Amino acid sequence: MSENTPKPGTKPLLGLYEGGRSWSASAPPKDTTNWAATALIVSIFILLASWKTLRDIYGALTELDVGGSVSAALLVLCGLVMLLLLRPATNSWRASVMAKNALAGNDLIAARIAAAASRESAFSTLGYGAVIVLLLAGAQFLMANDLAVSRTFVQLPLIFSSFGLVLKAFWVNVYIFVLAEVLVLIWGLIVAIARLMPGEAGRPVRMIATIYTDMFRGMPAIINIYLIGFGIPLTGLPYLKDLSPESYAIIALTLTYGAYVAEVYRSGIDSIHRSQVAAARSLGLSYMQTLRYVVLPQAVRRIIPPLLNDFIGLQKDTALVNVIGSIDAFNQARIVGANSFNLSPVTTVALLFIVITIPQARFVDRLLEREQRRTQS
Repeated sequence: MSENTPKPGTKPLLGLYEGGRSWSASAPPKDTTNWAATALIVSIFILLASWKTLRDIYGALTELDVGGSVSAALLVLCGLVMLLLLRPATNSWRASVMAKNALAGNDLIAARIAAAASRESAFSTLGYGAVIVLLLAGAQFLMANDLAVSRTFVQLPLIFSSFGLVLKAFWVNVYIFVLAEVLVLIWGLIVAIARLMPGEAGRPVRMIATIYTDMFRGMPAIINIYLIGFGIPLTGLPYLKDLSPESYAIIALTLTYGAYVAEVYRSGIDSIHRSQVAAARSLGLSYMQTLRYVVLPQAVRRIIPPLLNDFIGLQKDTALVNVIGSIDAFNQARIVGANSFNLSPVTTVALLFIVITIPQARFVDRLLEREQRRTQS
């Protein structure tokens, strides 16, 4: 019987004897030479592919009459930056050799440290290499079919010449989503409170609020905008029939996103423990006072990240107002694109929306991380 085999009636030591195999704390680390060699080969291959792609990019820029000394210098700088991929690959190979030497000298601790460093460097090489491969694939796609993709979506002279018009129209989108966000916050809270009205007397209010949220969450935003933008003027209602297309868009988006935000509010309110409400009511606070001073301050702090996610969606949906004739950024880009038979102005609109939404998305991530650290502590 092996010395690591547990004796009858004793509990086996975890890791020393499991599945019929003995394991010792002095077991040597696995050889990482294959990982290191793979990382080195992959990095060299990606480096060669990068240089070829950069050369193709320079030829494409020259053909588009935007090449020059500045472009050449930037591409050369990119080629030099690509050399950094060799650093983790060579580190992985060097660490694998150190692990072998340490193992030959019976220094198991040093061998394990070096083997772990070799694997880490190899995986870093493969991870960064995957990112570079995706970038190279995107560059090659833009240059495909004799630059047909680039000429269709990224025609730089047209982007520069139409940028002023598109940016001016983009302020219509900014105006719509800023005003709509304020109204959505107010309207969504009203609907959420209506859905939580207590008692038998609140049943009709809860029913109306539930029907509203179900209906507007199930209706696509573009249909809601279309019905309100074209339907209300046809009704001839006083005051409402003479509103601008932007006002109709704000009403439609408020109704649509108010239903979503109401559910976010409701989930935040429901997340507050019932003992908080019971304690507030026992102190003599009314139901509305309990909501205002006890429940809502805690609930709002919890729902800020999902609220911001909804507002990011609202900002993107402002591009749908073109269906009712509002000259927003997308509609302006379509007009310019139709006149030039090119979609590059629409690419400008996409970039503008990306520029304003990415910082908000990162801000939401930071809020989620901070809330997670707070709750775990």
